Amino acid sequence: MKTLYVSDMDGTLLGPDSLVSPRTAEIITGLSRKGALITVATARTPATVVPLLADTFTLPPAIVMTGAATWDRARAVYDNVRYISENERHYVADVCHQAGLHPFVYVMDGDRHLAVYHDGDSLSRMEQEFYDARASLTLKHFCLKQRVPDDSRTVLWYAMGDHEPIFAAAEALRRRCDLSMSCYYDIFDRSMAHLEIFAPGVSKAAAVLAMKERVGADRVVVFGDNLNDIPMMEIADCAVAVGNAFDEVKAAADIVIAPNTADSVAHFILTDFHHP
Repeated sequence: MKTLYVSDMDGTLLGPDSLVSPRTAEIITGLSRKGALITVATARTPATVVPLLADTFTLPPAIVMTGAATWDRARAVYDNVRYISENERHYVADVCHQAGLHPFVYVMDGDRHLAVYHDGDSLSRMEQEFYDARASLTLKHFCLKQRVPDDSRTVLWYAMGDHEPIFAAAEALRRRCDLSMSCYYDIFDRSMAHLEIFAPGVSKAAAVLAMKERVGADRVVVFGDNLNDIPMMEIADCAVAVGNAFDEVKAAADIVIAPNTADSVAHFILTDFHHP
């Protein structure tokens, strides 16, 4: 039986230091070189996925931006990118600004780079920390205090901040349009939340099913910790929650393993690959 293993990154594959541990990298690389189909499904873009997986060899493309695209690690290019239409962009801008939100807007710039726009006069503390951690990355560049050009190929709107306006904006958008959204609490501070807005039909679940067909897998095992992982857990043959996952995620899982502090995803795959 051919199994596809798909893991969320933050809070799941990554340790509490938000890095892939040497032991996890060693296990996954060794299994991948034996033919194991292991990849990630993450809200992150390749700008951070690429350095985080630099010491980890995997075969299938990475599912990035919550399924809005995949990243071909061998060729270092995006593929299967899903864009938000101009009309949909107007809906999002209206709702977000009414909620007092100034999202980061991700626009394709070629086939391997992103331009990230933010039209606010300033950044919040949370936004500033996000920007500072990514400002020097090579696969994306920021355009602060700038509006998105009308002819842009927009992939993602990403807002962060207090959970009340974030969840309110998500609900307002659900009433007005068919855009896909991922709205979830911050894993470090549940008073804060994140909202990701994509083209209709985009989700980790849809991307995992497409990847299953792409690699010819018979079985899918997924790993997660946060609310945005539940949809892909629902379509998996085996859904695994790490021990530090939210209670809702554990309830949706078939199996609960040790927390992300213990290389638990890699150890589970190691055992399952040899004894499925």
